[in-house]
Amino acid sequence: MRRVFITGTAGFIGYHLAELLLAQGWQVQGYDGMTDYYDVSLKRARHNRLRRHANFTATEAMLEDRVALDTAIDSFQPQVIVHLAAQAGVRYSLENPRSYIDANVVGSFNVIEAARRLQVQHLLMASTSSIYGANTEMPFAETDKADGQLTIYAATKKATESMAHAYAHLWNLPTTMFRFFTVYGTWGRPDLAYFKFVDAIVNDRPIDIYNHGEMWRDFTAVNDLVEAIRLLIDVPPVRPGEGEAIPPGDSLSKDAPFRIVNIGNSTKVRLLDFVEAIEEVLGKKAIRNYMPMQKGDVPATWADASLLRRLTGYQPKTDLRDGMRAFVAWYRDYYGK
Repeated sequence: MRRVFITGTAGFIGYHLAELLLAQGWQVQGYDGMTDYYDVSLKRARHNRLRRHANFTATEAMLEDRVALDTAIDSFQPQVIVHLAAQAGVRYSLENPRSYIDANVVGSFNVIEAARRLQVQHLLMASTSSIYGANTEMPFAETDKADGQLTIYAATKKATESMAHAYAHLWNLPTTMFRFFTVYGTWGRPDLAYFKFVDAIVNDRPIDIYNHGEMWRDFTAVNDLVEAIRLLIDVPPVRPGEGEAIPPGDSLSKDAPFRIVNIGNSTKVRLLDFVEAIEEVLGKKAIRNYMPMQKGDVPATWADASLLRRLTGYQPKTDLRDGMRAFVAWYRDYYGK
């Protein structure tokens, strides 16, 4: 039985990935700090569902607690580590930047160091489309230069990518970084826009629409995202041989078994169209509060996911309205609305 250590299993994406791998017969060791960035009871509900599986165990501790992390990883002896836990949220990084340094830089270093010590077969780590920052040429490709991060959140994720590349080079540690694009779906995070929009509309509260709705996002259903991660597990990067050519469009490092992969739906959707899709699914109009652009936000994201297709044969494909129908059904069931 294959063993995978997943950080952030009480989180949105970590929960869904753990569910998928458990269903496929993996043994999963979870690790989560249960921070109160959003409703901890939702995190506990996710973990409680995972605990119904005989092959799931979990440790509740912070990434920054190196002793706890090392103890959990060393006792489990995973073949694969998927690092998803992080201090998330672009806007919160304006209020509490230190928490991002602690979790995303120090915590991620602890995970990378543990992976090196155990020489796991593959280390996979979550990054973000926010890394593309001030880039304006779209769709965003993994080979694009991306040094213009606009928030501390994005900067910490870029730092994690750099640390991981150095470790991959120094210790021949196969490492894949994946950059997510605007993930949505069931068991989601209450701080995310789609969740806040649905909650507000259902409860007759206005929604804040930034930049007057003239923003574009590449919305990716969480079930598509975790399927892509699952497939990437089986494609560990291999350090190129001396003089070996790297195919055009492949982000494989010439100096390390290290690769960056976008995971996105490859469809740019205008924010106003997204709001209308939610209204259609709910059968109810939103009370709209148009706002200027928020500090640190970007007007558009859009993924070039051709490398993901080339590596795995997979392309995220869930239609936005279908994905939102699934979320609304879950939301109404979970909250009794």
